[in-house]
Amino acid sequence: ELGLPGRGCCLVLGFMYKEKYRRMTEGQASSFTQQPQDQVVIAGQPVTLLCAIPEYNGIVLWIKDGLALGVGRDLSSYPRYLVVGDHLSGEHHLKILRADLQDDAVYECQAIQAAIRSRPARLTVLVPPDDPVIMGGPVISLRAGDPLNLTCHADNAKPAASIIWMRKGEVINGATYSKTLLRDGKRESIMSTLFIAPSDIENGESIVCRATNKAIPSGKETSVTIDIQHPPLVNLSVEPQPVLEDNTVKFHCSAKANPAVTQYRWAKKGQVIKEASGDFYETIVDHTFFFEPVSCEVTNALGSTNISRTVDVYFGPRMATEPQSLLVDLGSDAVFNCAWTGNPSLTIVWMKRGSGVVLSNENKLTLKSVRQEDAGKYVCRAVVPRVGAGEREVTLTVNGPPIISSTQTQHALHGQKGQIKCFIRSTPPPDRIAWSWKENVLESGTSGRYTVETVSTDEGVISTLTISNIVRADFQTIYNCTAWNSFGSDTEIIRLKEQGTEMKSGAGMQAESVPMAAVGAGVAFLVLMATIVAFCCARSQRNLKGVVSAKNDIRVEIVHKEPASGRETEEHPTIKQLMV
Repeated sequence: ELGLPGRGCCLVLGFMYKEKYRRMTEGQASSFTQQPQDQVVIAGQPVTLLCAIPEYNGIVLWIKDGLALGVGRDLSSYPRYLVVGDHLSGEHHLKILRADLQDDAVYECQAIQAAIRSRPARLTVLVPPDDPVIMGGPVISLRAGDPLNLTCHADNAKPAASIIWMRKGEVINGATYSKTLLRDGKRESIMSTLFIAPSDIENGESIVCRATNKAIPSGKETSVTIDIQHPPLVNLSVEPQPVLEDNTVKFHCSAKANPAVTQYRWAKKGQVIKEASGDFYETIVDHTFFFEPVSCEVTNALGSTNISRTVDVYFGPRMATEPQSLLVDLGSDAVFNCAWTGNPSLTIVWMKRGSGVVLSNENKLTLKSVRQEDAGKYVCRAVVPRVGAGEREVTLTVNGPPIISSTQTQHALHGQKGQIKCFIRSTPPPDRIAWSWKENVLESGTSGRYTVETVSTDEGVISTLTISNIVRADFQTIYNCTAWNSFGSDTEIIRLKEQGTEMKSGAGMQAESVPMAAVGAGVAFLVLMATIVAFCCARSQRNLKGVVSAKNDIRVEIVHKEPASGRETEEHPTIKQLMV
Protein backbone atom coordinates (compact mmCIF):
# COMPACT_ATOMS: atom_id res chain seq x y z
CA GLU A 1 0.00 0.00 0.00
CA LEU A 2 2.84 2.36 0.75
CA GLY A 3 4.45 1.70 -2.57
CA LEU A 4 7.90 1.18 -1.06
CA PRO A 5 10.75 0.21 -3.33
CA GLY A 6 12.08 -3.32 -2.90
CA ARG A 7 15.42 -2.37 -1.39
CA GLY A 8 13.90 -0.87 1.78
CA CYS A 9 10.81 -2.98 2.03
CA CYS A 10 11.86 -5.27 4.88
CA LEU A 11 13.38 -2.53 6.99
CA VAL A 12 10.35 -0.29 6.54
CA LEU A 13 7.92 -3.06 7.44
CA GLY A 14 9.91 -3.71 10.58
CA PHE A 15 9.70 -0.07 11.54
CA MET A 16 6.00 -0.05 10.81
CA TYR A 17 5.24 -2.95 13.13
CA LYS A 18 7.44 -1.55 15.84
CA GLU A 19 5.87 1.92 15.56
CA LYS A 20 2.38 0.50 15.54
CA TYR A 21 3.10 -1.36 18.74
CA ARG A 22 4.52 1.81 20.34
CA ARG A 23 1.47 3.85 19.38
CA MET A 24 -0.88 1.27 20.64
CA THR A 25 0.95 1.30 23.85
CA GLU A 26 1.20 5.07 23.96
CA GLY A 27 -2.30 5.72 22.62
CA GLN A 28 -1.20 8.79 20.86
CA ALA A 29 -2.35 10.03 17.28
CA SER A 30 -0.52 12.32 14.78
CA SER A 31 -1.95 14.60 12.01
CA PHE A 32 -0.78 16.97 9.19
CA THR A 33 -0.65 20.67 9.81
CA GLN A 34 0.66 21.32 6.24
CA GLN A 35 -0.05 19.21 3.19
CA PRO A 36 1.26 19.57 -0.40
CA GLN A 37 -0.92 21.56 -2.75
CA ASP A 38 -1.35 21.46 -6.55
CA GLN A 39 1.29 23.66 -8.08
CA VAL A 40 2.44 24.81 -11.49
CA VAL A 41 6.11 25.39 -12.10
CA ILE A 42 8.08 26.39 -15.14
CA ALA A 43 10.79 24.02 -16.10
CA GLY A 44 14.12 25.10 -14.66
CA GLN A 45 12.61 26.90 -11.68
CA PRO A 46 12.59 25.59 -8.04
CA VAL A 47 9.43 24.43 -6.32
CA THR A 48 8.62 23.24 -2.76
CA LEU A 49 5.88 20.85 -1.74
CA LEU A 50 4.90 21.36 1.95
CA CYS A 51 4.47 18.61 4.52
CA ALA A 52 4.37 19.19 8.31
CA ILE A 53 3.45 16.65 11.04
CA PRO A 54 4.12 18.16 14.48
CA GLU A 55 5.06 15.88 17.36
CA TYR A 56 5.86 13.08 14.97
CA ASN A 57 9.33 11.72 15.04
CA GLY A 58 8.84 8.71 12.85
CA ILE A 59 9.72 8.07 9.21
CA VAL A 60 8.24 10.33 6.53
CA LEU A 61 8.13 9.19 2.92
CA TRP A 62 7.54 11.26 -0.21
CA ILE A 63 5.65 9.31 -2.86
CA LYS A 64 5.78 10.34 -6.58
CA ASP A 65 3.22 8.75 -8.85
CA GLY A 66 2.97 5.84 -6.31
CA LEU A 67 6.70 5.28 -5.86
CA ALA A 68 8.71 6.27 -2.76
CA LEU A 69 11.54 8.69 -3.44
CA GLY A 70 13.56 7.42 -0.48
CA VAL A 71 13.51 6.78 3.28
CA GLY A 72 13.19 9.74 5.54
CA ARG A 73 15.31 12.67 4.52
CA ASP A 74 17.69 10.61 2.40
CA LEU A 75 16.88 11.30 -1.25
CA SER A 76 20.36 10.71 -2.58
CA SER A 77 19.00 8.95 -5.65
CA TYR A 78 17.45 12.24 -6.73
CA PRO A 79 20.13 14.92 -6.74
CA ARG A 80 17.65 17.70 -7.48
CA TYR A 81 15.35 16.70 -4.61
CA LEU A 82 15.80 17.76 -0.99
CA VAL A 83 13.73 17.30 2.17
CA VAL A 84 13.89 20.63 3.97
CA GLY A 85 12.42 22.15 7.11
CA ASP A 86 12.86 21.71 10.88
CA HIS A 87 12.82 18.02 11.54
CA LEU A 88 12.20 18.50 15.24
CA SER A 89 9.13 20.58 14.42
CA GLY A 90 7.85 17.89 12.12
CA GLU A 91 8.60 19.75 8.86
CA HIS A 92 9.35 17.44 5.94
CA HIS A 93 9.01 19.70 2.89
CA LEU A 94 10.07 18.37 -0.55
CA LYS A 95 12.11 20.91 -2.52
CA ILE A 96 12.87 20.40 -6.21
CA LEU A 97 15.83 22.59 -7.14
CA ARG A 98 15.25 22.81 -10.91
CA ALA A 99 11.94 21.50 -12.09
CA ASP A 100 12.03 19.25 -15.10
CA LEU A 101 9.42 17.64 -17.23
CA GLN A 102 9.99 14.35 -15.40
CA ASP A 103 8.91 16.11 -12.23
CA ASP A 104 5.46 16.53 -13.66
CA ALA A 105 3.61 14.05 -11.38
CA VAL A 106 1.32 13.47 -8.36
CA TYR A 107 3.05 13.72 -4.98
CA GLU A 108 2.07 12.47 -1.44
CA CYS A 109 3.65 12.84 1.96
CA GLN A 110 3.25 9.74 4.20
CA ALA A 111 3.95 9.24 7.91
CA ILE A 112 4.83 5.61 8.16
CA GLN A 113 4.52 4.98 11.94
CA ALA A 114 1.37 7.07 12.11
CA ALA A 115 -0.02 5.28 9.08
CA ILE A 116 -1.29 8.56 7.58
CA ARG A 117 -0.86 10.17 4.16
CA SER A 118 -1.38 13.65 2.81
CA ARG A 119 -3.72 14.58 0.08
CA PRO A 120 -2.30 13.94 -3.42
CA ALA A 121 -0.83 17.10 -4.99
CA ARG A 122 -0.43 17.60 -8.72
CA LEU A 123 2.81 19.29 -9.75
CA THR A 124 2.45 20.59 -13.29
CA VAL A 125 5.68 21.46 -15.06
CA LEU A 126 5.37 23.94 -17.90
CA VAL A 127 7.91 23.76 -20.70
CA PRO A 128 8.45 26.77 -22.97
CA PRO A 129 8.78 26.03 -26.68
CA ASP A 130 12.12 25.89 -28.36
CA ASP A 131 13.04 28.98 -30.29
CA PRO A 132 10.69 29.21 -33.26
CA VAL A 133 12.18 28.56 -36.66
CA ILE A 134 10.99 29.96 -40.01
CA MET A 135 11.98 27.53 -42.70
CA GLY A 136 14.27 29.01 -45.32
CA GLY A 137 15.27 31.96 -43.12
CA PRO A 138 16.78 34.28 -42.23
CA VAL A 139 16.41 35.62 -45.80
CA ILE A 140 13.63 34.39 -48.03
CA SER A 141 14.24 35.00 -51.72
CA LEU A 142 11.45 34.84 -54.26
CA ARG A 143 10.87 36.01 -57.80
CA ALA A 144 8.81 39.10 -58.34
CA GLY A 145 5.20 38.21 -58.96
CA ASP A 146 5.34 34.94 -57.04
CA PRO A 147 3.31 34.47 -53.84
CA LEU A 148 5.07 34.00 -50.49
CA ASN A 149 4.59 30.84 -48.43
CA LEU A 150 6.15 30.90 -44.96
CA THR A 151 6.31 28.00 -42.49
CA CYS A 152 7.21 28.48 -38.82
CA HIS A 153 7.45 25.72 -36.20
CA ALA A 154 7.86 25.83 -32.41
CA ASP A 155 8.73 22.46 -30.84
CA ASN A 156 8.85 20.68 -27.45
CA ALA A 157 6.41 22.88 -25.57
CA LYS A 158 4.05 22.01 -22.73
CA PRO A 159 1.43 22.99 -23.33
CA ALA A 160 1.63 23.42 -27.09
CA ALA A 161 2.73 26.87 -28.15
CA SER A 162 0.55 29.36 -29.96
CA ILE A 163 2.02 31.04 -33.06
CA ILE A 164 1.20 34.44 -34.44
CA TRP A 165 2.64 36.20 -37.51
CA MET A 166 3.43 39.90 -37.43
CA ARG A 167 4.55 42.58 -39.87
CA LYS A 168 5.35 46.13 -38.87
CA GLY A 169 3.90 45.44 -35.43
CA GLU A 170 0.57 44.23 -36.76
CA VAL A 171 -0.78 40.68 -36.67
CA ILE A 172 -1.16 38.96 -40.01
CA ASN A 173 -4.27 36.83 -40.17
CA GLY A 174 -5.03 33.84 -42.33
CA ALA A 175 -2.36 31.40 -41.15
CA THR A 176 -3.08 27.66 -40.73
CA TYR A 177 -1.85 25.47 -37.86
CA SER A 178 -1.12 21.85 -37.02
CA LYS A 179 0.03 20.20 -33.73
CA THR A 180 2.00 17.04 -33.06
CA LEU A 181 2.10 15.20 -29.65
CA LEU A 182 5.56 13.93 -28.85
CA ARG A 183 6.41 10.43 -27.60
CA ASP A 184 6.52 11.46 -23.95
CA GLY A 185 2.84 12.20 -24.23
CA LYS A 186 3.29 15.60 -22.66
CA ARG A 187 5.08 17.92 -25.02
CA GLU A 188 3.78 19.12 -28.35
CA SER A 189 5.14 20.77 -31.45
CA ILE A 190 3.21 23.24 -33.56
CA MET A 191 3.61 24.30 -37.19
CA SER A 192 2.04 27.33 -38.84
CA THR A 193 1.89 28.18 -42.55
CA LEU A 194 1.27 31.70 -43.86
CA PHE A 195 0.36 32.60 -47.45
CA ILE A 196 0.93 36.17 -48.71
CA ALA A 197 -0.21 37.32 -52.15
CA PRO A 198 2.35 38.99 -54.45
CA SER A 199 0.59 42.32 -54.21
CA ASP A 200 1.08 42.35 -50.42
CA ILE A 201 4.81 41.68 -50.49
CA GLU A 202 7.41 44.40 -50.19
CA ASN A 203 11.06 43.89 -50.85
CA GLY A 204 13.21 44.10 -47.74
CA GLU A 205 10.34 43.87 -45.26
CA SER A 206 10.60 41.72 -42.12
CA ILE A 207 8.04 39.08 -41.16
CA VAL A 208 7.99 37.86 -37.52
CA CYS A 209 6.90 34.48 -36.14
CA ARG A 210 6.15 34.63 -32.40
CA ALA A 211 5.51 31.49 -30.25
CA THR A 212 3.97 31.71 -26.75
CA ASN A 213 2.60 29.38 -24.07
CA LYS A 214 1.98 29.56 -20.31
CA ALA A 215 5.63 28.90 -19.62
CA ILE A 216 6.66 32.00 -21.55
CA PRO A 217 3.79 34.45 -21.94
CA SER A 218 6.07 37.05 -23.48
CA GLY A 219 6.88 34.54 -26.18
CA LYS A 220 9.84 33.78 -28.34
CA GLU A 221 10.15 35.10 -31.84
CA THR A 222 12.18 34.94 -34.99
CA SER A 223 11.99 36.83 -38.24
CA VAL A 224 12.90 36.62 -41.90
CA THR A 225 13.71 39.32 -44.42
CA ILE A 226 11.96 39.15 -47.77
CA ASP A 227 14.27 39.46 -50.74
CA ILE A 228 12.24 39.94 -53.91
CA GLN A 229 14.36 39.08 -56.93
CA HIS A 230 13.55 40.32 -60.40
CA PRO A 231 15.05 40.70 -63.84
CA PRO A 232 16.58 44.12 -64.52
CA LEU A 233 14.28 47.15 -64.52
CA VAL A 234 15.79 49.37 -67.21
CA ASN A 235 15.49 53.01 -68.20
CA LEU A 236 17.22 54.32 -71.34
CA SER A 237 17.85 58.06 -71.65
CA VAL A 238 19.43 60.12 -74.45
CA GLU A 239 21.05 63.53 -74.07
CA PRO A 240 20.87 66.04 -75.62
CA GLN A 241 17.59 66.02 -77.48
CA PRO A 242 16.71 67.30 -80.00
CA VAL A 243 20.07 67.30 -81.74
CA LEU A 244 21.27 68.29 -85.20
CA GLU A 245 22.62 65.59 -87.47
CA ASP A 246 26.37 64.92 -87.15
CA ASN A 247 26.46 65.90 -83.48
CA THR A 248 27.32 63.77 -80.44
CA VAL A 249 24.77 62.23 -78.07
CA LYS A 250 25.17 60.03 -74.99
CA PHE A 251 22.91 57.10 -74.13
CA HIS A 252 22.58 56.09 -70.47
CA CYS A 253 21.15 52.68 -69.62
CA SER A 254 20.25 52.73 -65.92
CA ALA A 255 19.11 49.44 -64.41
CA LYS A 256 17.84 48.12 -61.09
CA ALA A 257 18.28 44.39 -60.69
CA ASN A 258 18.18 41.73 -57.97
CA PRO A 259 20.48 39.87 -58.18
CA ALA A 260 23.02 42.27 -59.62
CA VAL A 261 23.51 43.05 -63.33
CA THR A 262 25.95 40.74 -65.07
CA GLN A 263 26.00 42.19 -68.60
CA TYR A 264 25.09 45.20 -70.78
CA ARG A 265 24.57 44.72 -74.52
CA TRP A 266 24.03 47.57 -77.01
CA ALA A 267 22.56 47.27 -80.51
CA LYS A 268 21.16 49.44 -83.31
CA LYS A 269 18.44 48.08 -85.56
CA GLY A 270 19.25 44.62 -84.20
CA GLN A 271 22.97 44.85 -85.00
CA VAL A 272 25.28 44.56 -82.00
CA ILE A 273 27.43 47.64 -81.33
CA LYS A 274 30.70 45.96 -80.47
CA GLU A 275 32.49 49.10 -79.35
CA ALA A 276 29.84 49.84 -76.69
CA SER A 277 30.06 48.37 -73.19
CA GLY A 278 28.80 49.21 -69.73
CA ASP A 279 25.83 51.42 -69.07
CA PHE A 280 26.94 54.35 -71.30
CA TYR A 281 27.21 54.67 -75.07
CA GLU A 282 28.40 57.83 -76.83
CA THR A 283 28.24 58.33 -80.60
CA ILE A 284 27.76 60.81 -83.46
CA VAL A 285 24.24 60.58 -84.82
CA ASP A 286 22.94 60.83 -88.37
CA HIS A 287 19.43 60.71 -89.77
CA THR A 288 19.22 56.93 -89.35
CA PHE A 289 19.03 57.32 -85.56
CA PHE A 290 15.64 59.00 -86.07
CA PHE A 291 14.22 55.79 -87.56
CA GLU A 292 16.45 53.01 -86.25
CA PRO A 293 16.27 52.62 -82.46
CA VAL A 294 19.26 52.01 -80.24
CA SER A 295 18.61 49.23 -77.71
CA CYS A 296 20.18 48.37 -74.38
CA GLU A 297 19.81 44.82 -73.08
CA VAL A 298 20.59 44.26 -69.39
CA THR A 299 21.06 40.77 -67.97
CA ASN A 300 21.18 39.24 -64.50
CA ALA A 301 20.78 35.70 -63.16
CA LEU A 302 16.99 35.81 -63.57
CA GLY A 303 16.84 37.02 -67.15
CA SER A 304 17.27 39.93 -69.53
CA THR A 305 15.42 43.17 -70.18
CA ASN A 306 15.69 45.02 -73.49
CA ILE A 307 14.65 48.62 -74.01
CA SER A 308 15.18 50.80 -77.08
CA ARG A 309 14.84 54.44 -78.11
CA THR A 310 15.19 56.55 -81.22
CA VAL A 311 16.88 59.94 -81.20
CA ASP A 312 15.14 63.19 -82.08
CA VAL A 313 17.65 64.06 -84.81
CA TYR A 314 17.05 67.18 -86.88
CA PHE A 315 17.96 66.55 -90.54
CA GLY A 316 17.19 67.97 -93.95
CA PRO A 317 14.91 66.32 -96.52
CA ARG A 318 15.82 62.84 -97.65
CA MET A 319 14.08 61.03 -100.45
CA ALA A 320 11.84 58.20 -99.32
CA THR A 321 9.93 57.54 -102.56
CA GLU A 322 11.65 58.62 -105.76
CA PRO A 323 9.21 60.24 -108.22
CA GLN A 324 9.11 58.69 -111.69
CA SER A 325 8.76 60.39 -115.05
CA LEU A 326 5.49 59.61 -116.81
CA LEU A 327 4.36 58.96 -120.36
CA VAL A 328 0.60 59.39 -120.70
CA ASP A 329 -1.89 59.74 -123.52
CA LEU A 330 -3.55 63.01 -124.31
CA GLY A 331 -6.64 63.45 -122.10
CA SER A 332 -5.50 60.95 -119.47
CA ASP A 333 -4.63 61.72 -115.84
CA ALA A 334 -1.00 61.97 -114.74
CA VAL A 335 -0.19 61.10 -111.12
CA PHE A 336 3.25 61.72 -109.60
CA ASN A 337 4.28 60.43 -106.18
CA CYS A 338 7.12 61.99 -104.24
CA ALA A 339 7.80 61.16 -100.57
CA TRP A 340 10.38 62.87 -98.38
CA THR A 341 11.46 62.40 -94.81
CA GLY A 342 12.80 65.14 -92.60
CA ASN A 343 12.78 66.34 -89.03
CA PRO A 344 11.15 68.59 -87.93
CA SER A 345 8.12 68.33 -90.19
CA LEU A 346 8.81 69.33 -93.76
CA THR A 347 6.81 71.14 -96.44
CA ILE A 348 6.38 69.71 -99.95
CA VAL A 349 5.78 71.87 -103.04
CA TRP A 350 5.05 70.69 -106.60
CA MET A 351 5.71 73.14 -109.43
CA LYS A 352 6.28 73.04 -113.16
CA ARG A 353 9.80 74.06 -114.11
CA GLY A 354 9.77 77.69 -115.21
CA SER A 355 6.49 78.43 -113.50
CA GLY A 356 6.01 79.92 -110.05
CA VAL A 357 2.59 78.36 -109.59
CA VAL A 358 2.31 75.82 -106.74
CA LEU A 359 0.43 72.81 -108.03
CA SER A 360 0.32 70.73 -104.85
CA ASN A 361 1.56 70.62 -101.26
CA GLU A 362 1.03 66.88 -100.92
CA ASN A 363 3.19 63.90 -101.74
CA LYS A 364 0.94 63.28 -104.73
CA LEU A 365 0.52 65.53 -107.73
CA THR A 366 -2.45 64.74 -109.98
CA LEU A 367 -2.92 66.40 -113.37
CA LYS A 368 -6.38 65.78 -114.76
CA SER A 369 -7.01 65.29 -118.48
CA VAL A 370 -3.55 66.36 -119.53
CA ARG A 371 -2.99 68.44 -122.64
CA GLN A 372 0.08 68.57 -124.80
CA GLU A 373 1.08 71.88 -123.29
CA ASP A 374 1.20 70.16 -119.87
CA ALA A 375 4.24 68.21 -121.02
CA GLY A 376 7.53 69.31 -119.49
CA LYS A 377 9.63 69.21 -116.35
CA TYR A 378 8.01 69.10 -112.91
CA VAL A 379 9.82 69.68 -109.61
CA CYS A 380 9.01 68.13 -106.23
CA ARG A 381 10.68 70.29 -103.59
CA ALA A 382 10.85 69.64 -99.84
CA VAL A 383 11.89 72.14 -97.17
CA VAL A 384 12.71 71.52 -93.50
CA PRO A 385 12.63 74.99 -91.91
CA ARG A 386 16.03 76.18 -90.70
CA VAL A 387 17.58 72.79 -91.54
CA GLY A 388 17.68 72.20 -95.28
CA ALA A 389 15.90 71.63 -98.59
CA GLY A 390 15.93 69.14 -101.46
CA GLU A 391 14.24 68.63 -104.80
CA ARG A 392 13.69 66.07 -107.56
CA GLU A 393 12.78 66.70 -111.20
CA VAL A 394 10.58 64.48 -113.33
CA THR A 395 9.39 64.70 -116.90
CA LEU A 396 5.82 64.49 -118.12
CA THR A 397 5.57 63.29 -121.69
CA VAL A 398 2.15 63.44 -123.36
CA ASN A 399 1.29 61.16 -126.25
CA GLY A 400 -0.56 63.22 -128.86
CA PRO A 401 -0.49 64.54 -132.41
CA PRO A 402 2.70 66.23 -133.55
CA ILE A 403 3.12 69.94 -132.84
CA ILE A 404 5.08 71.94 -135.38
CA SER A 405 6.63 75.15 -134.20
CA SER A 406 8.64 76.86 -136.93
CA THR A 407 9.14 80.39 -138.12
CA GLN A 408 6.51 80.98 -140.77
CA THR A 409 8.77 83.32 -142.75
CA GLN A 410 12.33 82.23 -143.39
CA HIS A 411 15.07 83.89 -145.48
CA ALA A 412 17.46 82.96 -148.26
CA LEU A 413 19.68 84.67 -150.87
CA HIS A 414 18.76 84.72 -154.51
CA GLY A 415 21.00 82.46 -156.54
CA GLN A 416 22.36 80.79 -153.45
CA LYS A 417 21.48 77.61 -151.56
CA GLY A 418 18.64 78.18 -149.11
CA GLN A 419 17.12 76.15 -146.24
CA ILE A 420 13.65 75.98 -144.76
CA LYS A 421 13.49 74.30 -141.33
CA CYS A 422 10.51 72.62 -139.73
CA PHE A 423 10.74 71.87 -135.95
CA ILE A 424 8.44 69.08 -134.79
CA ARG A 425 7.70 68.03 -131.23
CA SER A 426 5.98 64.68 -131.21
CA THR A 427 5.34 61.88 -128.73
CA PRO A 428 5.42 59.25 -130.00
CA PRO A 429 7.94 60.31 -132.67
CA PRO A 430 6.44 61.17 -136.06
CA ASP A 431 5.85 58.26 -138.43
CA ARG A 432 6.20 60.51 -141.54
CA ILE A 433 7.30 64.01 -142.34
CA ALA A 434 6.55 65.43 -145.78
CA TRP A 435 7.29 68.70 -147.54
CA SER A 436 4.90 69.83 -150.25
CA TRP A 437 4.92 72.85 -152.59
CA LYS A 438 3.04 73.47 -155.78
CA GLU A 439 2.54 69.95 -157.13
CA ASN A 440 5.60 68.50 -155.42
CA VAL A 441 5.79 66.24 -152.36
CA LEU A 442 9.10 65.11 -150.88
CA GLU A 443 9.61 63.11 -147.65
CA SER A 444 13.34 62.46 -147.87
CA GLY A 445 16.19 62.41 -150.30
CA THR A 446 16.73 64.68 -153.31
CA SER A 447 14.45 65.66 -156.17
CA GLY A 448 15.92 68.16 -158.63
CA ARG A 449 17.02 71.24 -156.74
CA TYR A 450 15.29 70.05 -153.54
CA THR A 451 16.69 67.88 -150.74
CA VAL A 452 14.92 66.81 -147.46
CA GLU A 453 16.96 65.85 -144.35
CA THR A 454 15.58 64.92 -140.95
CA VAL A 455 17.55 65.08 -137.68
CA SER A 456 16.34 63.99 -134.23
CA THR A 457 17.33 66.00 -131.12
CA ASP A 458 16.50 65.87 -127.44
CA GLU A 459 13.87 68.50 -127.98
CA GLY A 460 12.24 67.01 -131.09
CA VAL A 461 12.77 66.47 -134.79
CA ILE A 462 14.13 69.01 -137.26
CA SER A 463 13.23 68.46 -140.92
CA THR A 464 15.14 70.67 -143.36
CA LEU A 465 14.17 71.40 -146.98
CA THR A 466 17.29 72.56 -148.83
CA ILE A 467 16.87 74.43 -152.16
CA SER A 468 19.89 74.88 -154.39
CA ASN A 469 20.32 77.85 -156.76
CA ILE A 470 17.27 79.74 -155.51
CA VAL A 471 15.30 81.52 -158.21
CA ARG A 472 12.76 84.31 -157.94
CA ALA A 473 9.86 81.92 -158.18
CA ASP A 474 11.00 80.18 -154.98
CA PHE A 475 10.16 83.36 -153.07
CA GLN A 476 6.61 83.24 -154.39
CA THR A 477 6.05 79.59 -153.42
CA ILE A 478 4.22 78.39 -150.30
CA TYR A 479 5.94 75.45 -148.58
CA ASN A 480 3.94 73.01 -146.49
CA CYS A 481 5.58 70.89 -143.67
CA THR A 482 3.33 68.06 -142.43
CA ALA A 483 4.03 65.46 -139.71
CA TRP A 484 2.02 62.38 -138.69
CA ASN A 485 2.01 59.94 -135.78
CA SER A 486 -0.53 57.45 -134.45
CA PHE A 487 -2.44 60.21 -132.67
CA GLY A 488 -2.88 62.59 -135.61
CA SER A 489 -1.01 65.20 -137.66
CA ASP A 490 -0.03 68.84 -137.80
CA THR A 491 0.85 71.16 -140.69
CA GLU A 492 2.80 74.37 -140.90
CA ILE A 493 2.88 76.76 -143.89
CA ILE A 494 6.23 78.44 -144.42
CA ARG A 495 7.21 81.19 -146.86
CA LEU A 496 10.65 81.97 -148.16
CA LYS A 497 11.72 85.62 -148.31
CA GLU A 498 14.66 86.99 -150.17
CA GLN A 499 17.41 88.24 -147.91
CA GLY A 500 19.32 91.53 -148.63
CA THR A 501 17.19 92.86 -151.55
CA GLU A 502 17.28 96.48 -150.34
CA MET A 503 21.05 96.47 -149.93
CA LYS A 504 21.61 95.19 -153.50
CA SER A 505 19.28 97.82 -155.06
CA GLY A 506 20.99 100.70 -153.25
CA ALA A 507 24.45 99.49 -154.26
CA GLY A 508 23.48 99.18 -157.98
CA MET A 509 22.13 102.71 -158.19
CA GLN A 510 25.26 104.17 -156.62
CA ALA A 511 27.44 102.30 -159.15
CA GLU A 512 25.55 103.84 -162.13
CA SER A 513 25.69 107.32 -160.53
CA VAL A 514 22.03 108.06 -161.25
CA PRO A 515 20.69 111.47 -160.31
CA MET A 516 19.19 112.03 -156.86
CA ALA A 517 15.72 112.22 -158.34
CA ALA A 518 16.16 108.78 -159.83
CA VAL A 519 17.34 107.51 -156.50
CA GLY A 520 14.26 108.93 -154.82
CA ALA A 521 12.05 107.39 -157.46
CA GLY A 522 13.76 104.06 -156.95
CA VAL A 523 13.20 104.19 -153.20
CA ALA A 524 9.58 105.12 -153.71
CA PHE A 525 9.26 102.25 -156.14
CA LEU A 526 10.67 99.76 -153.68
CA VAL A 527 8.35 100.95 -150.94
CA LEU A 528 5.38 100.76 -153.22
CA MET A 529 6.36 97.32 -154.44
CA ALA A 530 6.68 96.12 -150.84
CA THR A 531 3.21 97.46 -150.12
CA ILE A 532 1.78 95.72 -153.17
CA VAL A 533 3.49 92.44 -152.27
CA ALA A 534 2.21 92.63 -148.72
CA PHE A 535 -1.28 93.39 -149.95
CA CYS A 536 -1.19 90.55 -152.44
CA CYS A 537 0.20 88.12 -149.85
CA ALA A 538 -2.56 89.06 -147.44
CA ARG A 539 -5.15 88.51 -150.11
CA SER A 540 -3.52 85.25 -151.08
CA GLN A 541 -3.46 84.11 -147.47
CA ARG A 542 -7.13 84.79 -147.13
CA ASN A 543 -7.90 82.95 -150.37
CA LEU A 544 -5.67 79.92 -149.62
CA LYS A 545 -7.76 76.87 -149.68
CA GLY A 546 -5.19 74.95 -147.69
CA VAL A 547 -3.54 71.58 -147.79
CA VAL A 548 -5.27 68.28 -147.98
CA SER A 549 -3.07 65.54 -146.45
CA ALA A 550 -3.57 61.91 -145.94
CA LYS A 551 -1.18 59.41 -144.43
CA ASN A 552 -1.34 57.18 -147.47
CA ASP A 553 -1.74 59.87 -150.13
CA ILE A 554 -0.38 63.41 -150.01
CA ARG A 555 -1.94 66.06 -152.25
CA VAL A 556 -1.32 69.78 -151.87
CA GLU A 557 -3.70 72.17 -153.58
CA ILE A 558 -2.89 75.87 -153.45
CA VAL A 559 -5.23 78.28 -155.18
CA HIS A 560 -4.55 82.03 -155.54
CA LYS A 561 -7.30 84.36 -156.51
CA GLU A 562 -5.52 86.96 -158.71
CA PRO A 563 -6.73 90.57 -158.20
CA ALA A 564 -8.50 92.24 -161.16
CA SER A 565 -5.94 94.22 -163.17
CA GLY A 566 -8.32 97.09 -163.86
CA ARG A 567 -9.15 97.50 -160.10
CA GLU A 568 -5.51 97.33 -159.22
CA THR A 569 -4.66 99.98 -161.80
CA GLU A 570 -7.44 102.18 -160.55
CA GLU A 571 -6.42 101.86 -156.96
CA HIS A 572 -2.73 102.43 -157.69
CA PRO A 573 -2.39 104.68 -160.77
CA THR A 574 1.34 105.20 -160.36
CA ILE A 575 2.39 101.55 -160.06
CA LYS A 576 2.23 100.93 -163.82
CA GLN A 577 4.25 104.01 -164.54
CA LEU A 578 6.88 103.11 -161.98
CA MET A 579 7.12 99.53 -163.28
CA VAL A 580 7.58 100.95 -166.84
